[in-house]
Amino acid sequence: MIGKSGIAVRKVKRAPADAVRALARFGVATIHEAMNRTGLLAPYMRPIYPGARVCGTAITAFGHPGDNWMLHVAAEMLQPGDLVVFAVSSPDDHGFFGELLATSFRSRGGLGLIIDAGVRDISELQAMNFPVWSKAVHARGTIKATVGSVNVPVTCAGALVNPGDVIVGDDDGVVVVPAAQAAEVAQASQAREDKEAATRARLKAGELGLDIYGMRDKLAAAGLKYYDVYDEK
Repeated sequence: MIGKSGIAVRKVKRAPADAVRALARFGVATIHEAMNRTGLLAPYMRPIYPGARVCGTAITAFGHPGDNWMLHVAAEMLQPGDLVVFAVSSPDDHGFFGELLATSFRSRGGLGLIIDAGVRDISELQAMNFPVWSKAVHARGTIKATVGSVNVPVTCAGALVNPGDVIVGDDDGVVVVPAAQAAEVAQASQAREDKEAATRARLKAGELGLDIYGMRDKLAAAGLKYYDVYDEK
């Protein structure tokens, strides 16, 4: 069904609310590492202003170049705690989204937007504190002429996103957590944070990563040799 047009699904099975709240405590990098280094959207997906953060459940939308019709349909499906993930049938950088759609999204409880295309009205969106991750910022407008789909599986910036998955965004990018794995990933993220806290304390006390992570024997086996003084002769 990925990329299929003409479908708008009203009912979405969202990740458990407690798991979403738990995941909101963690950064994108932590969650990505906790999922065995999976789930990241492409690195060109950047927040439109520094410090933007979001964690919510995905309402997915699929549209076509220069046409933002499906974003209006997606607004109808939003519930508090959702955000929209928008994919395009072929590469595009039109300004699909701006202040007016953000106002509509927020009125429905929408938390933000992840869009593999362009957005505009950046100053207004920042003033609204409405977080968006996009491929481009472009003032070029769009039309409403070609039907896409809402709440079907989409591939956004190289990552598969299903309706109801958990999406987390921050200054490091965007990560998608499958709804069925949300609770497990939240637990793994907490375990990673606890481990990093202990490591941070040791590093702050002056220990070296070489010793904390047991790197010395591996470096020696790989051929690294230490010299007090090195003479190329």
